[in-house]
Amino acid sequence: MTSLYYPLKIVESSFEVKGSEFLSYLVSIKHFTEFVAQMRIKHPKAVHFVTSSRKFNPQRQIEESFSDDGEPKGTSGMPTLKVLRGYDLIECGLLVVRYFGGTLLGTGGLVRAYTQATKDVIEKAKEQGALQLYIPQESLVIKIPFSAFSKAEYWIKKLEIQIVQKEFLQEGVQLELEANLENLQAFLGKIESHKRIAFTVVLS
Repeated sequence: MTSLYYPLKIVESSFEVKGSEFLSYLVSIKHFTEFVAQMRIKHPKAVHFVTSSRKFNPQRQIEESFSDDGEPKGTSGMPTLKVLRGYDLIECGLLVVRYFGGTLLGTGGLVRAYTQATKDVIEKAKEQGALQLYIPQESLVIKIPFSAFSKAEYWIKKLEIQIVQKEFLQEGVQLELEANLENLQAFLGKIESHKRIAFTVVLS
C-alpha cells in the first residue's frame, strides 16, 4: 500500500501570474470547512475560492471532493485534486483564493496556475516538515475497575494513546481510546498481564 501523508499545521503560499494573485492553503480536514468560511470573510474582494479535499470515510474508503467556485469547469478544482493525489496526501483540504488581475488566463492558463499554486504550498509544507506519515487510527472502548485505573492510565500515556472519552460508572471507569492498532494491542497485552485486573472490552 502506498504511504500517505497529512498536514500537521496550516501552510500557505502565494504567487502571481498576469496580475492575478493566487493564495493557496493546505489545511487539516478537521478544520477545513471552518477555515474556508473564515477565508471568505477575510478576503471579501477575492473572486474565487477553489477547493479540493481527500479523507477516509468510516469504511476506510478514500472520499474526494472539489469545487471550481465559478471558474470554468475542469480548470481549477480537479487540477488541485490531482496534485493532492500525486503527492499521496490524505485527511487534508486545499484552498486556493484568487484575486483577478484583469487579464483572462484561458483554460490552459487556469489549469497551470491552479496546479502550480497547489504544488507550491505542498512543497512548502515539505520544506517545513509539516507533512506527517498517516497511520490509521483504531478505537477501543474498555471498562476498567477503579483499583486498576492508575496502572491503565500509566500505559495509556506510555503508549501515546488518546483518551477520547472517560466515563465514571458504579463498577469502574469506561474509556474510549484511540490510537494505531499496534499500540492498542500493546495496551491490552499490558493489562492482560496483570491477572488481578478484571477489564471488559466493550467495543473494538
